[in-house]
Amino acid sequence: MADPAPVDLASLRRSCGHCSLRQLCLPAGIGAEDLARLDSLVRRRRPLKRDERLFHIGDASSSVYVARNGAFKTVSLSEGGDERVIGFHLPGELIGLDALVGGDHRCEAVALDGSDVCEVPFDELTDVAAQLPGLQRQLMRVIGQSILLDQEHVEMLSRRHANERIALFLHGLAERLQHIGQSPRQFRLAMSREDIASYLGLAIETVSRGFTRLQDDGVIAVAGRQVEVLDPAELARLAHGGEPQQPQPEQRRRA
Repeated sequence: MADPAPVDLASLRRSCGHCSLRQLCLPAGIGAEDLARLDSLVRRRRPLKRDERLFHIGDASSSVYVARNGAFKTVSLSEGGDERVIGFHLPGELIGLDALVGGDHRCEAVALDGSDVCEVPFDELTDVAAQLPGLQRQLMRVIGQSILLDQEHVEMLSRRHANERIALFLHGLAERLQHIGQSPRQFRLAMSREDIASYLGLAIETVSRGFTRLQDDGVIAVAGRQVEVLDPAELARLAHGGEPQQPQPEQRRRA
C-alpha cells in the first residue's frame, strides 16, 4: 500500500492565511492534519464586484464569511430604503455573525472593492473547534472582537464632538489593520467619505473638515483616500477625548 501523500503545510497555511481561517488557525497553533481539516470546510465563492451584495436583509444563512481580499460595509435600511452604514469589515474579519441567532440576516453586506470571499458553515466550524481547544479559544476571541467593534461604534455615536468621532474611527481602523498584518501608519481607506459620514452619524462636509483639521494639526497626512498617521500618540489622545493641541510649525506636514 502506497504511503499517503505528504501534507503540504506551507501550502495549507497560505490557503488558510489568505482565506477565512486566517485569524483562527494560525494563532491557534494547530497541526498540519487539523489545518487540512479546517481548510476542507471552506467554500470559495465567486468574486464580488464593487457595490455588489454578499447577502441581503432577510437572507437565511448558517455560515460566516471572510474576504480573502477587499473590504465590506454592512448597512441597515430604513422603511424608505435609505442606507445607514453600521460596520466595516477588513480582510480576515468575520462577516455575517448577525444571522447566527435567528438564522436570517438583519443587515446587508456590500463590497467596497472587488473582493474574493470564503464561506464557512458555522456549525461545522464549531464542531471542529470543540475538538481543538486552541482553535475554540481563538474562535471565541474573534467573535468577541466583533462584539467589541459594535460597542465601539455605539461609543463613537455617543461622542458629542465630531472631531472625537473621526479620531476614534481612524485610531480604531489603524489598530485593526495592524491586527491583520497591515501597516497602521500608512493605509488606503476602502470606504468613501460618504460611508464614513454615515457610520459616524455626521454630515459628509463635517467629515471632510475633520480630516482637514487633523492634517493641519500635523496628526495625519491625506491624499485622496491615502492616509498617513504622522502622530499616532496624538491621534490616540484625541480618540480618547483629549483637546486638540496647537502643533509647532516645524512639526506640521501636509499631504
